[in-house]
Amino acid sequence: MAAPIDLYYWPTPNGWKVSIALMEMGLPFELKPVNIGAGEQFTPEFLAISPNNRMPAIVDPEGPGGEPLSVFESGAILQYLGRKSGQFYPDEARARAQVEEWLYWQVGGLGPMAGQTHHFRQYAPSMIPDSRYTAYGAIRYTNETHRLYGVMDKRLRERDYLAGEYSIADMAAWPWIVPHRMQGIDLAEFPALKAWFDRVGERPAVQAGFKLGAELRAQGLQASGKQAEDARKTLFGQRART
Repeated sequence: MAAPIDLYYWPTPNGWKVSIALMEMGLPFELKPVNIGAGEQFTPEFLAISPNNRMPAIVDPEGPGGEPLSVFESGAILQYLGRKSGQFYPDEARARAQVEEWLYWQVGGLGPMAGQTHHFRQYAPSMIPDSRYTAYGAIRYTNETHRLYGVMDKRLRERDYLAGEYSIADMAAWPWIVPHRMQGIDLAEFPALKAWFDRVGERPAVQAGFKLGAELRAQGLQASGKQAEDARKTLFGQRART
């Protein structure tokens, strides 16, 4: 029996990408929570695995050649798991190129833009007194996220999944659509995307991966007062550490 992969994780869209992939691929794993609100991503132990101090990350004790391998960055993890399992990441060059196009589109566009939308719509008003800046940021990133939803909708009008067949590209994008209301997006504007979102969300492995560690997220949402303020400083107040 294969040794379990260590999954360094917190229940956020980036974390859900990998938990969903592990569930879909049937790979055994052991959950290693990384409480990002408490700053656990900045420990020396985690830095040795993830030099960017960001989760998710994995350690595969049975990596290439049977030696342990750590991988950070969600897109790289999805590609590694796809190669390891031989699932949802095709070998044929043209099919693989399509998967990689939409995977990189997510990690370079949808995720960062939606993440900034969350920040400016939810947190910035309490951090920056001048409302001109917070309003500009919220409008700028909400509009860009809306544009990216339109790109997805057009793509999905002619196919069930982003790269034709269900793949790691869908696993990467779906979690960032989950909080669409927090992004100021109405899915009714994007019927093809909504149908895809529902279709992917009905998959048992997606549901299981999405629910992983839900109780951890609930603890963070219950934080208030100084605890919540400390968490915001940890998440958004970091500068380079030398």
